[in-house]
Amino acid sequence: MCLCLSLFLWLCSCGSFLVALFWLCSCGSGLVALFWLCSCGSFLYPDVSFVVYTGDQGVTPEQIIEGARRRFNITLPRGVSFVFLSLRVLVEAGSYPHFTLLGQSLGSMFLGWEALTSFVPDLYVDSMGYAFTLPIFRYLGGCKVASYVHYPTVSTDMLSVVRQRNPRFNNSDMISRNAVLSAVKLLYYCCFALLYGLAGSCSDVIMVNSTWTLGHILEVGRELGEDGFQAKPEKKRISIVSVGQFRPEKDHKLQIQAFRELLNRNGAWEKDALRLVLIGGCRNEEDEERVLMLRGFCEELEVGGKVEFKVNVPFEELKKELGHATIGLHTMWNEHFGIGVVECMAAGTIVLAHKSGGPKLDIVVPFGGGQTGFLADSVESYASSMETILSLTPEARLEIRRNARQSVERFSDQEFESSFLGAMETVMRRLER
Repeated sequence: MCLCLSLFLWLCSCGSFLVALFWLCSCGSGLVALFWLCSCGSFLYPDVSFVVYTGDQGVTPEQIIEGARRRFNITLPRGVSFVFLSLRVLVEAGSYPHFTLLGQSLGSMFLGWEALTSFVPDLYVDSMGYAFTLPIFRYLGGCKVASYVHYPTVSTDMLSVVRQRNPRFNNSDMISRNAVLSAVKLLYYCCFALLYGLAGSCSDVIMVNSTWTLGHILEVGRELGEDGFQAKPEKKRISIVSVGQFRPEKDHKLQIQAFRELLNRNGAWEKDALRLVLIGGCRNEEDEERVLMLRGFCEELEVGGKVEFKVNVPFEELKKELGHATIGLHTMWNEHFGIGVVECMAAGTIVLAHKSGGPKLDIVVPFGGGQTGFLADSVESYASSMETILSLTPEARLEIRRNARQSVERFSDQEFESSFLGAMETVMRRLER
């Protein structure tokens, strides 16, 4: 079952005030974080009451909770109530073929209003990046407001891509080749960034998940003025594993192209033992069609027999694949953080990640003077890095794995809990006054 595009509200009864968390997740980190915080909050605040607002239809609360347990190994210590909302379509990208950012943001205001009229909290926390809901809750609901930002809706990188007329998944060839269209899109992005910053300024507290996200949040502002994984011994089969939703920005095509380039090179490893395993979630029919396209792309490059697709797999199967993997592959340009990279490092794989964003600034960095992984940014550099990893001695691989596993303790649940609660303490004290 795919828990697609859900809106979650955590209602915590703490003494004489109530706290609400807003979640809209797509089978991934939003759902994990929501249930993790509910679990944590149950112990921290024994009188907490939980209500989850969701836009999903045709599923029961029991199915949602069981899906989280099966896929993410998260078990809630006690019950959670669910309220089903009707306006989710207003924040789906498919509803806005053009001016998608603006359409989704305006749509989120209507969805936020539906949530607010269902319940008015004392403290509202947005964790999905819908900044335009913040003024709704602050000025219409009279709430204190906080934000946990995974990824800024608009960033200076997006502006530079349009300004330099570089084709990307979110900047089509038709626009990048036309100076007038590029100028119009740049103006649109700049105006949207202004509105985004104004909406974000309504937040009393802003938390971010990475150095990259922090830098871009600050730049937009200035312009305005793992437990559960254990490494296993290497098998005869050499697995290169990628973990990430089947979305265009994950750039699975680059992974397949780099793998084909690796197969064309002469190395000391056994080519017949090499396998590329793509593990990820499909949110909707569009993602499923993307998987079919990627399968066809594999056949086109004549590597179909060596590439495996594992879609919406249970948590236990994910652990098994990561435990047997030699290389953990990541290719998303400017990923805000990179939880999949952390999972691979915790599982004992040698990570090869994109040389940008969170992986470059926060994750695949030296630890204790030792190497924790590899970075690349092109077909050739990815293939060369994979060639280097496969050519390492067992002792050298083990040293990198040990460094990596020790380094990711910085991203443990305990560290997140300490940082998150520390940031929220200021707002909570204001409510108690």
